[in-house]
Amino acid sequence: MQRLYDFIRRHPTWVDSFWAVFLFGLSGMQYAAMLHDLSRVERVASVPIFLGLAVVVALRRRAPEKMLLLTIAMGLAQLAFGVRPTGTDFAMLVIIYTVAAEGKRWASRTAIVGGLCAAPLSQVRWPDNGSNGVFQYVAITVIMTVPFVLAWVLGDSMRTRRAYFAQLEDRAARLEREREAQSKVAVAAERARIARELHDVVAHNVSVMVVQADGAAYVLDASPDQAKQALETISSTGRQALAEMRRLLGVLRTGEHQEAGEYVPQPDVQQIEDLVEQVRTAGLTVDFRIEGTPRALPSGVELTAYRIVQEALTNTRKHGGPDAGASVRLVYFDDGLGLLVEDDGRGAAHELYEDGGADGAGHGLIGMRERIGMVGGTLDAGPRPGGGFRISALLPLKPAH
Repeated sequence: MQRLYDFIRRHPTWVDSFWAVFLFGLSGMQYAAMLHDLSRVERVASVPIFLGLAVVVALRRRAPEKMLLLTIAMGLAQLAFGVRPTGTDFAMLVIIYTVAAEGKRWASRTAIVGGLCAAPLSQVRWPDNGSNGVFQYVAITVIMTVPFVLAWVLGDSMRTRRAYFAQLEDRAARLEREREAQSKVAVAAERARIARELHDVVAHNVSVMVVQADGAAYVLDASPDQAKQALETISSTGRQALAEMRRLLGVLRTGEHQEAGEYVPQPDVQQIEDLVEQVRTAGLTVDFRIEGTPRALPSGVELTAYRIVQEALTNTRKHGGPDAGASVRLVYFDDGLGLLVEDDGRGAAHELYEDGGADGAGHGLIGMRERIGMVGGTLDAGPRPGGGFRISALLPLKPAH
């Protein structure tokens, strides 16, 4: 049964052709039964009219508008030659339904007008001699008109239903495309966040390791104890960098969150003091001060503050030159946190702070601006009067709208 149903759905024209042959044969048998009562004109005209109506049924889905025009022509020929209605006139109901459901709007309106006119014209052309007055004539006309109206209403309802489902499918497809676009944006944002985190981790810790390694090589023979301390600093810094990189790379692996116990937590404001102490150990003089009353801050603000100080001190070590000193100030306001990181070094060439840098550098400041933009803060970075570099940031407790 399912195979038969699938075959019917795949070959609708064959099904329509079957019904066309059936109606043509039915009309032929009806006219053969009353052949002796037909005029010569009616006999000759009946065959092409029945054939034309059968073609309408067979090709109604392929060309509904053309088949509607053919139906009108066959109906007018029936009226002109007096060919009385038979089974093939059922094609009029079929084409009215088909045009209302699938045809163009002008064809649908033409079909309903033709359906309303069919019954009255039929009553005028073939009047009922046994009729008892106008009331019976009107009643018969109305009864004969109802099937045409119902066929049009059913077809128009199918058109509306199909349009509704098509709209739902289009909306679902549009929502799916929007979800995919949002997913791509979210993936790009997450990749940018991870890239910033990796940049901060690698740039800071590797620079500390390089400074310590150079110092250890310099004092290896003269002061073995100091060289040993430098190597221990390199070891601890390397472990910290690996731990943070594992935490960041862990979010890219499925099922890695269950093993996250070995990863360090996100840095916060309280760890800035440890960061400053680590930088001091690496040989950079840093003055650290806190103003205002320390209090708990949103995690995003704390992470942003830590990374800004980390990047600023890294830039000081990289570009400040020998004997450079830095100062870090954290100021707690009622509505936010202020950061001021300054150094008295020679600083880097201005081109390095442009977008992308002259040699691909300069991404640290770009990352700072992106981080501060995510929490709705402001950043001011540039050379200090008299030499050195200054980074000033204001991080609000609530993101800006």
